[in-house]
Amino acid sequence: MSPFKSERRADGVHVLTFDLPESRQNVLRPDLQDALEAELDAAEEAGAKAIVFASGKPGSFVAGADIEILREVESADKATQMSKSLQKVLSRMASFPVPIVCAIDGACLGGGLELALACADRVASTHLKTRLGLPEVKLGLLPGAGGTQRLVPRVGIESALDLLLTGRTVDARKAKKMGLLHETVAPSLVVEAAVRRALELAEREAPIKSSFGPDLEALQSFALTGNALGRSIVFAQAEKAALAKSGGHYPAIPRILEVVRVGLEKGLEAGLEAEALAFGELLMTDVSQRLVELFFATKALEKDPGVDGPVELRPTRRLGVLGAGLMGRGIAFVTVEKADLPVVLRDRDDTAVGAGLRTIHGLLEDQGRRRKRSDFERRRRLLNIEASTRREAFHRCDVVIEAVFEDLELKRALLREVEETTPEGTIFASNTSSIPIGRIAEAARRKDRVVGMHYFSPVHRMPLLEVIRTPETSDETVATCVALGKQQGKTVIVVNDGVGFYTSRILGPYLNEAAWMLTEGIPIETIDAAAKRVGFPVGPITLLDEVGIDVAAKVAKIAESAFGARLHPPSSLERLVEDGRTGRKGRKGFYVYDERKKIVDESVYEVIGVKPDRRAKVEGRILEDRLLVMMVQEAIRCFDEGIVRSARDADIGAVFGLGFPPFRGGPLSWTDAVGPSELLRRMRGLHDRLGARFEPPSLLERMAKDGRRFH
Repeated sequence: MSPFKSERRADGVHVLTFDLPESRQNVLRPDLQDALEAELDAAEEAGAKAIVFASGKPGSFVAGADIEILREVESADKATQMSKSLQKVLSRMASFPVPIVCAIDGACLGGGLELALACADRVASTHLKTRLGLPEVKLGLLPGAGGTQRLVPRVGIESALDLLLTGRTVDARKAKKMGLLHETVAPSLVVEAAVRRALELAEREAPIKSSFGPDLEALQSFALTGNALGRSIVFAQAEKAALAKSGGHYPAIPRILEVVRVGLEKGLEAGLEAEALAFGELLMTDVSQRLVELFFATKALEKDPGVDGPVELRPTRRLGVLGAGLMGRGIAFVTVEKADLPVVLRDRDDTAVGAGLRTIHGLLEDQGRRRKRSDFERRRRLLNIEASTRREAFHRCDVVIEAVFEDLELKRALLREVEETTPEGTIFASNTSSIPIGRIAEAARRKDRVVGMHYFSPVHRMPLLEVIRTPETSDETVATCVALGKQQGKTVIVVNDGVGFYTSRILGPYLNEAAWMLTEGIPIETIDAAAKRVGFPVGPITLLDEVGIDVAAKVAKIAESAFGARLHPPSSLERLVEDGRTGRKGRKGFYVYDERKKIVDESVYEVIGVKPDRRAKVEGRILEDRLLVMMVQEAIRCFDEGIVRSARDADIGAVFGLGFPPFRGGPLSWTDAVGPSELLRRMRGLHDRLGARFEPPSLLERMAKDGRRFH
């Protein structure tokens, strides 16, 4: 069946509707190009006055190119030819003798936006699902169908580079303000508005020209792009900002800058040629391969119920959150905002509950300010929150998530209380980050209904949710909590119970190694800089301040008691706690915090009993290896012990939960890329130099011997 349906209206406009059969969303594929060319031929032969390009998928325009096809491309040359082929058909649309206007309702991303940019103009719906962007950089690529060339004339150089280098998306309101859209209307009116715009353009005597929007903005954009000096300033600033954020690890960023500049200085054809060549070369890089693998891993995880075999889900109609502190209020917020479910928020007194409600109200207000929710939707969601201090508050809840501080006896007491005041089927989930769920469940009558749901702070921003099952947790309980997490907008992995579960367990050795480095006199800023060179978003010393030095010291003791000498912490953490240093929450830690910035607190070294040596040169990549290897070797152990269900989950958990460098693909993907034998060689070298902390995992030794890989 053809994915295109053409309707010729009485006013002479042909409405061309794209509706890919047996697909939830429209995507661009090479095999569709002939069909699109045929439709353009037919419209031209029929004497169409104008064309409106629309989608047959309600709430979705074109989600981009079919990423699945990229996995089948074997060479840069083939990828370049694929790019040129798509460029050719979109160039025909751009130079078509009658105007083509896009009617956008829903996601218009990647190749979808490139198609829209090739049209004479664009009209979009105000639907919340309408988002426009070129996210290819997140896959280590650049737009390959003319996006790098056609975006600048529409929105100006600064906005174009922002979209291209970050991959961020914008809503219809923002897109119109930028100059991407002519008009925004209600979803039911988008096709008629596009027809109206197409007829308006068709009746013009002068050639159709792109506009930057207001004259002042056009003048400013020309001043920046129309002369060599202006271009140099803009590109220098963009490159500096992009490299500061990416650390130079993403080759797509300099290639995007290069290709855009070619188009500005040498013209459209030269720019398209440079774009196609860069697309092909980038697709073959290790960075793109790892990022594409992560993309498909997350897509597969979206369909994973979290258990093996069929299971009947219990629907969650009402959620209870026990504890209105930082984590509890975050969980309540994503439940009402994303999952759109009623929430009962309970704490010990009105003051605590009131503080939680104020935070949630503020987050919802922020949604309104950023136009992500209408005032009606925001108020409706606020009405979905019920606050209480009563023991019986959860009597109608299907799931209760406990989010109090890390105290085993308190959590057990609350579990018993919830079981006494809720129906038999109610699930009790603990948002603990360190206490084994089985220890909490010892107090339960319904052990099959006890599970862990480990959220990350801040809850409304961090994408990962770790669901922890004990040997007694039922499949139904696990699958219900996985489904709830997905409703809350989370990427969910299921792990087996144990000290630290998965994410906290592999984070611990990484932070512990940073603490050992500090005792050697390696300066704080040197350690943090080494981690950022590896690709972590923040350094481990900064992270210790964020987690809390007191919390880290407590968890370190638990980890040592569970895993022995290889996780023995330095005594410096205890001395820092005794000195009253708790980290950022107490405004005193490794750094001193004020309202504008943070600076290293030099008095830390005196407390620890070392003198920092800023003149000493650290040998080669030793610091980077020590930090990276520490996290990776613990991830390998977790895989070997069955803590994680798969190598896929191990990689996603580290990337989405801990900021493991995405361009490395995750700890187990990175092991495959480096090679088990090479990684084993590095670990043995560190073991000989630094001792038991770097004892190689037995699984890695077996893999090196047998030539096996994780993926």
